[in-house]
Amino acid sequence: MARVWTEEWMESDRFGPMRFRVHHQPDEGRGTPFILHLHGGAFTGGSIETGRTVADLLADAGATVGSVDYPVAPGNPFPLALEGAFEALQYVYRTCPNLKHCQMYVAGEEAGGNLAAGLALMARDQQSPPLAGQILLSPMLDPCLGTQSIREADAGAVGCKWADGWHSYLGSAEKAAHPYASPLGAKRLTGLAPALIVTAEDDPMHDESLRYAQRLRACGVSVDEHVMAAPTDWPDALQRSLEAEPAWASSLRTLFTDFLAKTAAPRKAHALRIHHPA
Repeated sequence: MARVWTEEWMESDRFGPMRFRVHHQPDEGRGTPFILHLHGGAFTGGSIETGRTVADLLADAGATVGSVDYPVAPGNPFPLALEGAFEALQYVYRTCPNLKHCQMYVAGEEAGGNLAAGLALMARDQQSPPLAGQILLSPMLDPCLGTQSIREADAGAVGCKWADGWHSYLGSAEKAAHPYASPLGAKRLTGLAPALIVTAEDDPMHDESLRYAQRLRACGVSVDEHVMAAPTDWPDALQRSLEAEPAWASSLRTLFTDFLAKTAAPRKAHALRIHHPA
Protein backbone atom coordinates (compact mmCIF):
# COMPACT_ATOMS: atom_id res chain seq x y z
CA MET A 1 0.00 0.00 0.00
CA ALA A 2 1.11 3.58 -0.64
CA ARG A 3 2.20 5.33 2.54
CA VAL A 4 3.38 8.83 3.37
CA TRP A 5 5.63 9.71 6.27
CA THR A 6 7.09 12.93 7.58
CA GLU A 7 9.34 13.75 10.53
CA GLU A 8 9.27 16.46 13.16
CA TRP A 9 10.77 17.21 16.54
CA MET A 10 8.99 17.77 19.83
CA GLU A 11 10.89 20.07 22.18
CA SER A 12 10.89 18.81 25.76
CA ASP A 13 12.30 20.87 28.62
CA ARG A 14 13.12 17.65 30.43
CA PHE A 15 14.26 15.30 27.65
CA GLY A 16 15.39 17.69 24.95
CA PRO A 17 14.29 17.19 21.33
CA MET A 18 12.25 14.02 20.76
CA ARG A 19 11.87 12.84 17.18
CA PHE A 20 8.48 11.88 15.71
CA ARG A 21 7.87 10.01 12.47
CA VAL A 22 4.28 10.37 11.28
CA HIS A 23 2.98 7.56 9.03
CA HIS A 24 -0.33 7.82 7.19
CA GLN A 25 -2.15 6.99 3.98
CA PRO A 26 -2.18 9.76 1.35
CA ASP A 27 -5.99 9.85 1.26
CA GLU A 28 -6.59 10.04 5.03
CA GLY A 29 -9.49 12.26 5.97
CA ARG A 30 -11.28 13.90 8.83
CA GLY A 31 -11.78 11.63 11.80
CA THR A 32 -8.78 9.38 11.07
CA PRO A 33 -7.70 7.63 14.29
CA PHE A 34 -4.35 8.69 15.74
CA ILE A 35 -2.00 6.09 17.26
CA LEU A 36 1.06 6.94 19.34
CA HIS A 37 3.45 4.09 18.62
CA LEU A 38 6.34 2.96 20.88
CA HIS A 39 9.07 0.78 19.36
CA GLY A 40 10.65 -2.28 20.95
CA GLY A 41 14.26 -2.77 22.00
CA ALA A 42 14.18 -4.34 25.49
CA PHE A 43 14.07 -0.83 27.03
CA THR A 44 17.69 -0.17 26.03
CA GLY A 45 17.62 0.18 22.23
CA GLY A 46 15.47 0.35 19.16
CA SER A 47 14.32 3.44 17.31
CA ILE A 48 11.59 4.70 15.04
CA GLU A 49 13.52 2.96 12.23
CA THR A 50 13.29 -0.46 13.88
CA GLY A 51 9.63 0.23 14.68
CA ARG A 52 8.71 1.02 11.09
CA THR A 53 7.24 -2.41 10.26
CA VAL A 54 4.58 -2.14 12.97
CA ALA A 55 3.98 1.56 12.33
CA ASP A 56 3.38 0.89 8.62
CA LEU A 57 0.94 -1.94 9.38
CA LEU A 58 -0.97 0.36 11.74
CA ALA A 59 -1.09 3.02 9.03
CA ASP A 60 -2.30 0.42 6.51
CA ALA A 61 -5.23 -0.21 8.87
CA GLY A 62 -6.38 3.39 8.39
CA ALA A 63 -4.67 5.28 11.21
CA THR A 64 -2.30 8.21 11.40
CA VAL A 65 0.64 6.85 13.38
CA GLY A 66 3.12 8.93 15.33
CA SER A 67 6.22 6.88 16.22
CA VAL A 68 8.35 8.55 18.86
CA ASP A 69 11.99 8.06 19.85
CA TYR A 70 11.46 7.95 23.60
CA PRO A 71 14.41 8.05 26.03
CA VAL A 72 15.92 4.61 26.67
CA ALA A 73 17.77 2.92 29.54
CA PRO A 74 20.26 2.63 31.13
CA GLY A 75 20.71 6.38 30.83
CA ASN A 76 16.97 6.89 31.33
CA PRO A 77 15.71 4.28 33.83
CA PHE A 78 12.09 3.93 34.96
CA PRO A 79 10.04 6.09 34.97
CA LEU A 80 11.82 8.35 32.47
CA ALA A 81 10.96 6.43 29.28
CA LEU A 82 7.31 6.29 30.32
CA GLU A 83 7.25 9.95 31.31
CA GLY A 84 8.82 10.89 27.98
CA ALA A 85 6.20 8.85 26.13
CA PHE A 86 3.41 10.42 28.18
CA GLU A 87 4.76 13.88 27.42
CA ALA A 88 4.65 12.96 23.71
CA LEU A 89 1.06 11.73 24.08
CA GLN A 90 0.02 14.98 25.78
CA TYR A 91 1.86 17.02 23.15
CA VAL A 92 -0.09 15.35 20.36
CA TYR A 93 -3.36 15.79 22.25
CA ARG A 94 -2.71 19.53 22.67
CA THR A 95 -1.37 20.42 19.27
CA CYS A 96 -3.01 18.66 16.27
CA PRO A 97 -5.55 20.66 14.14
CA ASN A 98 -5.70 18.21 11.25
CA LEU A 99 -6.82 15.39 13.56
CA LYS A 100 -10.02 16.96 14.87
CA HIS A 101 -12.76 14.57 15.89
CA CYS A 102 -10.43 11.57 15.91
CA GLN A 103 -9.85 8.95 18.55
CA MET A 104 -6.45 8.42 20.19
CA TYR A 105 -4.71 5.09 20.75
CA VAL A 106 -1.42 3.86 22.14
CA ALA A 107 0.44 0.91 20.63
CA GLY A 108 3.75 -0.83 21.04
CA GLU A 109 5.69 -4.02 20.58
CA GLU A 110 7.88 -5.77 23.19
CA ALA A 111 9.23 -3.02 25.54
CA GLY A 112 7.06 -0.57 23.61
CA GLY A 113 4.08 -2.75 24.55
CA ASN A 114 5.01 -2.29 28.20
CA LEU A 115 5.12 1.48 27.72
CA ALA A 116 1.80 1.50 25.85
CA ALA A 117 0.16 -0.44 28.70
CA GLY A 118 1.71 1.99 31.19
CA LEU A 119 0.42 4.96 29.19
CA ALA A 120 -3.10 3.53 29.31
CA LEU A 121 -2.82 3.33 33.11
CA MET A 122 -1.46 6.88 33.35
CA ALA A 123 -4.15 8.30 31.05
CA ARG A 124 -6.83 6.64 33.17
CA ASP A 125 -5.35 7.92 36.42
CA GLN A 126 -4.87 11.48 35.15
CA GLN A 127 -8.17 11.40 33.24
CA SER A 128 -6.41 12.76 30.17
CA PRO A 129 -5.96 12.33 27.32
CA PRO A 130 -8.97 10.16 26.49
CA LEU A 131 -7.90 6.90 24.85
CA ALA A 132 -10.06 4.79 22.57
CA GLY A 133 -7.79 1.76 22.83
CA GLN A 134 -4.42 0.18 23.51
CA ILE A 135 -2.66 -2.19 21.10
CA LEU A 136 -0.08 -4.46 22.72
CA LEU A 137 2.10 -6.78 20.62
CA SER A 138 4.23 -9.33 22.46
CA PRO A 139 4.36 -6.92 25.41
CA MET A 140 6.99 -7.15 28.16
CA LEU A 141 4.75 -6.99 31.22
CA ASP A 142 6.37 -9.20 33.87
CA PRO A 143 9.89 -8.48 35.16
CA CYS A 144 9.95 -11.81 37.02
CA LEU A 145 10.59 -13.64 33.71
CA GLY A 146 9.31 -16.86 35.23
CA THR A 147 6.64 -18.00 32.80
CA GLN A 148 6.73 -21.28 30.92
CA SER A 149 6.98 -19.51 27.56
CA ILE A 150 10.03 -17.59 28.76
CA ARG A 151 11.66 -20.79 30.02
CA GLU A 152 10.90 -22.64 26.77
CA ALA A 153 12.66 -19.85 24.88
CA ASP A 154 15.75 -20.30 27.10
CA ALA A 155 15.27 -16.70 28.18
CA GLY A 156 15.17 -15.04 31.58
CA ALA A 157 18.69 -15.79 32.82
CA VAL A 158 21.38 -13.15 33.30
CA GLY A 159 22.75 -12.35 29.87
CA CYS A 160 19.34 -12.70 28.22
CA LYS A 161 18.53 -9.41 26.48
CA TRP A 162 15.13 -9.19 28.16
CA ALA A 163 16.50 -9.90 31.65
CA ASP A 164 19.28 -7.37 31.10
CA GLY A 165 16.77 -4.91 29.63
CA TRP A 166 14.51 -5.18 32.66
CA HIS A 167 17.50 -4.69 34.97
CA SER A 168 18.66 -1.60 33.06
CA TYR A 169 15.14 -0.17 32.97
CA LEU A 170 14.17 -0.76 36.60
CA GLY A 171 17.52 -0.15 38.22
CA SER A 172 16.33 -1.53 41.56
CA ALA A 173 14.06 -4.39 42.61
CA GLU A 174 11.50 -2.23 44.40
CA LYS A 175 10.57 -0.47 41.17
CA ALA A 176 9.32 -3.80 39.78
CA ALA A 177 6.32 -3.47 42.10
CA HIS A 178 5.16 -0.21 40.51
CA PRO A 179 2.06 -0.80 38.35
CA TYR A 180 3.33 1.51 35.61
CA ALA A 181 6.56 -0.51 35.38
CA SER A 182 4.92 -3.94 35.65
CA PRO A 183 1.32 -3.65 34.43
CA LEU A 184 0.73 -7.37 34.90
CA GLY A 185 1.14 -6.90 38.64
CA ALA A 186 -1.12 -3.84 38.87
CA LYS A 187 -3.83 -4.28 41.48
CA ARG A 188 -6.31 -1.91 39.79
CA LEU A 189 -7.05 -2.44 36.11
CA THR A 190 -10.64 -1.21 35.96
CA GLY A 191 -11.52 1.71 33.72
CA LEU A 192 -8.79 1.14 31.14
CA ALA A 193 -9.21 1.66 27.41
CA PRO A 194 -10.19 -1.42 25.35
CA ALA A 195 -7.21 -3.59 24.46
CA LEU A 196 -6.02 -5.58 21.48
CA ILE A 197 -3.34 -8.01 22.70
CA VAL A 198 -1.47 -10.11 20.14
CA THR A 199 1.17 -12.75 20.81
CA ALA A 200 2.38 -15.87 19.01
CA GLU A 201 2.80 -19.56 19.73
CA ASP A 202 6.59 -19.18 19.68
CA ASP A 203 6.66 -15.82 21.47
CA PRO A 204 8.58 -15.77 24.79
CA MET A 205 6.03 -13.20 26.01
CA HIS A 206 3.13 -15.52 25.10
CA ASP A 207 2.12 -16.40 28.66
CA GLU A 208 2.32 -12.92 30.17
CA SER A 209 0.42 -11.48 27.20
CA LEU A 210 -2.50 -13.88 27.66
CA ARG A 211 -2.41 -13.52 31.43
CA TYR A 212 -2.72 -9.74 31.08
CA ALA A 213 -5.64 -10.17 28.69
CA GLN A 214 -7.30 -12.44 31.27
CA ARG A 215 -6.71 -9.95 34.09
CA LEU A 216 -8.05 -7.03 32.07
CA ARG A 217 -11.17 -8.96 31.12
CA ALA A 218 -11.78 -9.94 34.75
CA CYS A 219 -11.69 -6.24 35.63
CA GLY A 220 -14.35 -5.38 33.05
CA VAL A 221 -12.03 -4.11 30.29
CA SER A 222 -12.98 -5.02 26.73
CA VAL A 223 -10.19 -7.24 25.33
CA ASP A 224 -9.54 -8.76 21.91
CA GLU A 225 -6.68 -11.28 22.00
CA HIS A 226 -5.05 -13.29 19.26
CA VAL A 227 -2.26 -15.88 19.09
CA MET A 228 -0.35 -16.07 15.80
CA ALA A 229 0.60 -19.53 14.54
CA ALA A 230 4.28 -20.43 14.72
CA PRO A 231 6.82 -19.87 13.38
CA THR A 232 6.93 -16.07 13.75
CA ASP A 233 10.22 -15.29 15.53
CA TRP A 234 8.34 -12.73 17.60
CA PRO A 235 9.12 -10.29 19.09
CA ASP A 236 12.39 -9.91 17.14
CA ALA A 237 10.62 -10.14 13.77
CA LEU A 238 8.41 -7.18 14.71
CA GLN A 239 11.52 -5.00 14.79
CA ARG A 240 12.94 -5.89 11.38
CA SER A 241 12.38 -4.44 7.94
CA LEU A 242 10.29 -6.87 5.93
CA GLU A 243 11.77 -7.71 2.54
CA ALA A 244 9.01 -10.26 1.95
CA GLU A 245 5.79 -9.98 3.91
CA PRO A 246 5.30 -12.94 6.30
CA ALA A 247 1.89 -14.51 6.82
CA TRP A 248 1.49 -12.85 10.20
CA ALA A 249 1.76 -9.35 8.68
CA SER A 250 -1.48 -9.70 6.72
CA SER A 251 -3.22 -11.15 9.77
CA LEU A 252 -1.93 -8.33 11.95
CA ARG A 253 -3.12 -5.69 9.48
CA THR A 254 -6.60 -7.24 9.56
CA LEU A 255 -6.63 -7.35 13.37
CA PHE A 256 -5.67 -3.67 13.49
CA THR A 257 -8.35 -2.74 10.96
CA ASP A 258 -11.06 -4.65 12.82
CA PHE A 259 -10.05 -3.24 16.22
CA LEU A 260 -10.09 0.35 14.95
CA ALA A 261 -13.47 -0.19 13.31
CA LYS A 262 -14.80 -1.58 16.57
CA THR A 263 -13.49 1.20 18.82
CA ALA A 264 -12.98 4.37 16.76
CA ALA A 265 -16.38 6.06 16.91
CA PRO A 266 -16.00 9.77 16.03
CA ARG A 267 -15.32 12.00 19.03
CA LYS A 268 -16.36 15.64 18.68
CA ALA A 269 -15.49 16.88 22.15
CA HIS A 270 -11.71 17.10 21.65
CA ALA A 271 -9.54 18.71 18.98
CA LEU A 272 -6.06 17.25 18.46
CA ARG A 273 -3.27 19.05 16.69
CA ILE A 274 -0.02 17.95 15.18
CA HIS A 275 2.35 19.97 13.01
CA HIS A 276 3.52 18.34 9.79
CA PRO A 277 6.63 20.16 8.60
CA ALA A 278 6.58 21.56 5.10
